Parts: sequence; structure tokens; C-alpha cells
Amino acid sequence: MKSIIYKIACEPDELRQIHELNYQTFVEEIPQHKGNPEQQLIDKFHDENTYVIAKAGEKVIGMIAIRAKRPFSLDYKLENLEDYLPIKGAACEVRLLSVKKEYRSTRVFYQLCEKLVAYCLEKNYTMALISGTVRQLKLYKRMGFLPFGPLTGAEDAQFQPMYLTKENFERSTKAFERLMAKNSEPVKSHSFLPGPVPIHPKVKAAFSKDAISHRSDECINGLKNLRSRLCEMTGAAFAEVVVGTGTLANDLVAAQLKGDGLILANGEFGYRLIDHAKRFQLPFQTIEKEWNEPIDLYEVQHEIRKNPLIKWIWTVHCETSTGYLYDINAIQDLCEQNGIELCVDACSTAGIVPLNLKNIYFASTVSGKGLGSYPGLAIVFHREKIKQNDAVPRYLDLKMYENCESIPYTHSSNLISALDESINLVDFEKTKMLAEKSRRKLNEFGFDLLGESSYSPGILTIQLPMNLSSREFGDQCKQKGILLSYESGYLLERNWIQAALMGEQGEEEVMRGLDMMGEILAKKKEKRYEYV
Repeated sequence: MKSIIYKIACEPDELRQIHELNYQTFVEEIPQHKGNPEQQLIDKFHDENTYVIAKAGEKVIGMIAIRAKRPFSLDYKLENLEDYLPIKGAACEVRLLSVKKEYRSTRVFYQLCEKLVAYCLEKNYTMALISGTVRQLKLYKRMGFLPFGPLTGAEDAQFQPMYLTKENFERSTKAFERLMAKNSEPVKSHSFLPGPVPIHPKVKAAFSKDAISHRSDECINGLKNLRSRLCEMTGAAFAEVVVGTGTLANDLVAAQLKGDGLILANGEFGYRLIDHAKRFQLPFQTIEKEWNEPIDLYEVQHEIRKNPLIKWIWTVHCETSTGYLYDINAIQDLCEQNGIELCVDACSTAGIVPLNLKNIYFASTVSGKGLGSYPGLAIVFHREKIKQNDAVPRYLDLKMYENCESIPYTHSSNLISALDESINLVDFEKTKMLAEKSRRKLNEFGFDLLGESSYSPGILTIQLPMNLSSREFGDQCKQKGILLSYESGYLLERNWIQAALMGEQGEEEVMRGLDMMGEILAKKKEKRYEYV
């Protein structure tokens, strides 16, 4: 069976097929309307409808229409409609439910309904109304619809008015899941997400140990050992481990910076560093480029010469939005020549490429990306002892973490144990070789990747042609169990998708996932798109 995706209809060809399916169902199959030579039936509320559709390849095989504007079609069929309803609320009307005959004994109907339920909940509708054909009353009741009022329609095309409450929406979602599980084989999935990343069984086992008090000697010693191992891995003198995210880690760094600075940005996360600095009201200059446009060392040198008051430079190591990898060693050499401190956001490189943080002033990273553990721990490396500054908010006071062995407040023994175990599994050479093989395979399939081998092995960014929607491609991969990064606004805007090689990535599973991506692309080329 062809790959099936579920979406909100938006393309002209989809709307044309909706009219055809409407005709096939409500003229030819259920004689509710008269035929016409065009064999298309345009609903009288078409301009106000939202259509949830199922597509097999480029063919629309199922649909449901939702509309919230009164009067409903039921208003015309039942006088004083409100008198029949047992509850009041924000109602919508569900109409034109249709699935092509050859797909009616499959999971298509249930997944169409699942998409419908999600849409209605998103719009905060408290009640949905439907004119259910008497031929499918059992099915509608299984969805959670309850009958009200008398039958409507002609004798050979009778309909039962029904309603569904918000509470039943939520209950019916679970019912759909059970029905789909019963009527379909499970899809074996593989995650290429940059977080949360696939977790190794040993890391899962470490995390699953009973939680212990963060004030116990066992937890204190465990975290002390973890910090020591993180320093050994990176060459840093000190490491503080905090309950939080990469955003918190960068706020902790920003809270320590003084004097004029320079921030480098050529992607989403470089620009986020600018935002961090603005929020702390730091004085700084910037070198800002278009996404994925390189920042050359001579440009940094020129900015330093132009602004002799610069005391620090802050940059990402890997620009996660593209995979672009800065030459940190070269920037560090330039900083040392000019008496400038270098700060690095290493959230996407720790555990992916070897780091030498010996002379880096501050560096930030997290537990849940390249280090292959669960999200929840923010890590700040620093070269020197932290100076006391009581003006810093307590949770951002790195000196307090240093004084308290990284446990000034509640900590998580589970996250500590998991990260400690995941460090044992870091294999830079394996990640590099896997990325090289993945790049070759994706190129062979015809994907256009940003950058080459100089880019991070942990992030593969694919630039799709504009006539191939990244959202639709990502949705279709998800249907096949391949989880890609594509739903962030900055990726959708550029029509990019990303495959992250972070966490537990077995070569066999990775290659199988890439093969599936190649198959989906090939079908798109064959059926609709001219891809050069």
C-alpha cells in the first residue's frame, strides 16, 4: 500500500480532488444530490470549510470537513436546533466524512478521525455536530457521538443528528489508538532528532535506579566524579552541572561577562547568543551573516582592530540550525594574541567532536544532545575560579554552584547517573565515520546537503527544493517511523529538514532510516516533482 499522510488541505489539486470525492460519495453512492457532467460536487459551505484529508501518494483517499460558522447545515434541517442539544457551548459541525471504498477496511478512517480530534481540541470546540448516515451509526457511536433529535433527509438517504462533547473527544482519541493498534502492524521507528535523542539501554538502566537525596554522600560524590570526568573529556579546569537546559547554561555564562564583547552569528543559535547578551544589557559588537554564510577569521580580526575595547568573544561551536562548525582553535589563537577571552556554546558538539577547553574562558553544553543522555542538565565549563558577585540572581550565580559542589539546590540523582553512564559510550570516531557514510548515501539519493565534511558530523541539514514541502516530507517520514527535525519555525521557513546523529545511533538502523527517506524522495520525484 502507498504511503499515506494526513493533513489540512491547502493545495489546488487537493481541493479539486475533494470535489470529486464529494461527488462520488454524496451523488453516486448516497443519492443526496443530483449529478452533473463535471462529476464534481462543490459544497455550499466550501469557502468556510476546513478539510482534513488522507493522501496516498498524490491521491486524496479520504476527507472530513469542519466548519464553525452558524447557521450549520443542521440548522436548516432541524428547526430550533438549540432546543434539541443537551448542552451549550462552542460548537462546530463535522460534515462530508468520506473514505474511498478500497481503503475503508484499513486504518485510514481512524487516523482521519485522530487528526480531526486534534484539530477540534486545538480550536477549543466544546461540541461537534454531525449528520450521520444511518448506514454507519455503529461506527459514529464508537467515535463517541450521541444521537439527538429526529432523522432527517429523504427515505433513501436518511441521517441521524449526533453530537460529540470535548470530554468525549479526549476519550475517543484513546479509543482510536486502541483500534489502530488492533488493525495495523506496529511501525518500527528511528529518531534523528537533536533532542530528545535515542537512549542506550545502559543509560536507561542507570536513570531507572531509585532516586536518592541530593544531600546524601552518594549523590555528592557521584556528581563530583561526573564533573571530574567531564573535565577530563574536555581539558577544562572546572565544570558545574546544573538542573536545566542549554538556555540556562548560556544565561549562566552571560551573567559572568563584563566589559565590551563581540558575538558571532550566522544561524539561529548564534542570534540567540545576541539575545542572551541583550537581556543582560551587556555592551557588545556583532558579526552577523546570513544563515550558513561563513565568518572568516580575518573578519573577526578586523573587528578586533576596529574595537580595541573588546574583552570577550562569544560564539557557538556548532551552529545547530545548519551544522556549520566554527574553527574554535583558530579563534582561540586570535583571542590569545589580542588578550581577549573566548566563550563557546558547545551544546551540539560536546560528545560529537573532541573538545579542548583548556584555555576557553567559559563553555556551555547540555546532557541531552551529543552526550547521549536525557535532557535536564546544563553544564558550564570554566577556566578559573568564579569571582563573588551578589548582584547575580541566585539561580544564575555560578559562584554558588562552585562553592556547593554544583548542589546549592535540589538536584537529580537519576540524571547524574544517566549522564555518568552515557559518557562511557561517547565514540568520536564512530560518529565521524557514520556521518561520512550517511552523507554519501543521502547525496546518492539526490538530497542537497548543506556543507561538506568540515561541518559537524552530528547534524545533517538537507535543503529541499521549494516545490517539495519540508513539512509534508517530514510528516510522511514520521508516518513511516522516521523522526526528523523539521517542525521548528526557522526550518520550515527555509524548507529544510535535519537528521541528527546524536545519542544511540546504530549503523544498521541509521542506514535503514536513510533508505526510507530515499524511497519517499524517489516517489515524490516520480509522481509529481521535477527535481534537478
